[in-house]
Amino acid sequence: MKKRVPFKWITTTFLSIFLVNGIFAQTDPKSSLKDSPTSIIGFNHIGISVSDLDEMVAFYQKATNFEIVKREKVRQHAAVDKLYARKDMAYERVTFKAPNMLLELTEYANQENRTPEIMLPQGPGMTHTCYQSPSWKSGYDKFKNADIDMLSRGDSAVDLGGYGVTYAYGYDPEGNMLELEQMEAHFMKQSGMDSLWIQEHDMWMTQVAIMSPDLQRISDFYQGVLGFLPNRIAKLENMERLDDIVDLDNVSLHATWFKMDGPGKMVELMQYDHPATPTKLTKKDPTDLGYTFSLEVTDIRQEYERMKKLGVEFLSEPQILGEFHTVFAHDVDGNVFSLRQAVSKASRYSMQNFNY
Repeated sequence: MKKRVPFKWITTTFLSIFLVNGIFAQTDPKSSLKDSPTSIIGFNHIGISVSDLDEMVAFYQKATNFEIVKREKVRQHAAVDKLYARKDMAYERVTFKAPNMLLELTEYANQENRTPEIMLPQGPGMTHTCYQSPSWKSGYDKFKNADIDMLSRGDSAVDLGGYGVTYAYGYDPEGNMLELEQMEAHFMKQSGMDSLWIQEHDMWMTQVAIMSPDLQRISDFYQGVLGFLPNRIAKLENMERLDDIVDLDNVSLHATWFKMDGPGKMVELMQYDHPATPTKLTKKDPTDLGYTFSLEVTDIRQEYERMKKLGVEFLSEPQILGEFHTVFAHDVDGNVFSLRQAVSKASRYSMQNFNY
């Protein structure tokens, strides 16, 4: 494995410096998952633990038009109990297939009496994922038609800097925050999307966004897990349009991005300075309402052992469940992620067989 460079020592030896739309940033635009010596091949899915599966499925189906590829009920399964480190696990799950990853909505039996909470933009925790769309097939309009509870100010998505992307934040029916990005064709091409992708796709998913009270610590953690440097670091402040997007005044934050697999897919780490990201952290359970995500790997045993040496806490050893070998882990802030390895390389649920 390549030597891990601590976040605090990333300097202009690795990074160029530029100024864009008032945002001071450091970047190594070539740094990406392709540089990783690990067997991680990218995000496999975004997961949402929900309290009302039917309502949430209806919302996301109407807003995204993603294909439902699986609906399953699971109970009295020894491997499931081991995987979750919990007895008598039972759940129902619906899996959507987006163009570049999966979206899984799961209703766990042990969460049936829990009340969803509204996620604040400043976190802490995994606050949102992002849905991108061409500007002429606006995801903003699609989610509004699905009755999203819009957080951003105004009656349209916000043009943050005039570079070809508009932004908006909103909430699904259970208070999970999501980001909507509408992209002009020239920006999509600059981002590496070819003409076929632009013509064929109406919407796709992108980043895992985590808010932390200690950006340096969590950036160090994910740099070790992923095995490569961030491609962008920035401080955002004194931006009225950013305030409009998150519906907060005088927003100031620091951010780090790790470039993952495929168009737009990023690990986005942020620390709000104003309003400050709360310092009180809770170690999440995989069944807790809200977001989780998975990293797909080609050698789960190797990654399990490697990450254990880095100090990553796992709930169990890898288990075979359906299409995947799977294991759950906590990051340094207590957020839940998982590792997945397809049992069969031919699996339609493996990123190896997605055309992006």
